[in-house]
Amino acid sequence: MPEQVKQAVPAVLVTGPSGAGRTTAINVLEDLGFEAIDNLPLRLLPGLFDAAAAPRPMALGLDSRNRDFSPRALLDVIDMLGGRGELELTVLYLDAQPDVLLRRYSETRRRHPLAPAESPGEGVRRELDLMGPIRDRADILLDTSEMNVHQLKAEIERWFAPEGRALALSVQSFSYKRGMPHGIDMVFDCRFLANPYWEPALRRLSGEDRAVQDYVKADPLYEPFFTRVLDLTRLLLPAYRHEGKSHLSIAFGCTGGQHRSVTMAETLAKALAEDGQQVSIRHRELQGQQKSERPG
Repeated sequence: MPEQVKQAVPAVLVTGPSGAGRTTAINVLEDLGFEAIDNLPLRLLPGLFDAAAAPRPMALGLDSRNRDFSPRALLDVIDMLGGRGELELTVLYLDAQPDVLLRRYSETRRRHPLAPAESPGEGVRRELDLMGPIRDRADILLDTSEMNVHQLKAEIERWFAPEGRALALSVQSFSYKRGMPHGIDMVFDCRFLANPYWEPALRRLSGEDRAVQDYVKADPLYEPFFTRVLDLTRLLLPAYRHEGKSHLSIAFGCTGGQHRSVTMAETLAKALAEDGQQVSIRHRELQGQQKSERPG
């Protein structure tokens, strides 16, 4: 009799800046049947999984308030958990705009954990800088700036409800100068497409802008390239679902990560969303910084 293949157990690592909704997300996941553990010291995590006699879906809340937190330590935890064959790890990063995080702290009159004797604004700034490398490793990125508690709950349920859960898709752009992102399933190089950087009127814009998208799409190679990428993605989605995967990550790279790769990511994400897919989109080089003069 052939040996039965064990199904990987879902594990969701919930993180992000203070005030973005991590506690709410942990509570929702617990209601969905996940065993929720919040702010366990990082050094204890390996023993936690080793001691689990009968693994069940688990939600782990980790952020800068952890006693032994550091970006490197949390990245090591992500690598460690991701390398365990019995687990299917999803890194859920809850984010919000700095002004929204500051407003939430002002409304609650809480002290920021990274600036207990200073202004909350200083704490928000420090934490966003600290969490940047973790944000880049997220499988699912949710911006809660415009969400209330009920909307965030519905969004978490949409991604993680066990019955009929759809495959989560993450589409992102990046710059080859800074290296490829971690944890990507499919990578496409866009550097052969016409580069808007060399057009002075487009240089300071990004692939989120219509003018840049129109310029890139005017390249004769754009349409056949995009069509083949979209067809390949549609072909693979059922196979990933059949394999029991919970998410698929697709990345587009170009020289500076501002123009061509952003255009491709935006266009693919829109097409997949129109197909009814759940899509999370992230532009690594555009997050938290001004548009700079570098080849895109």
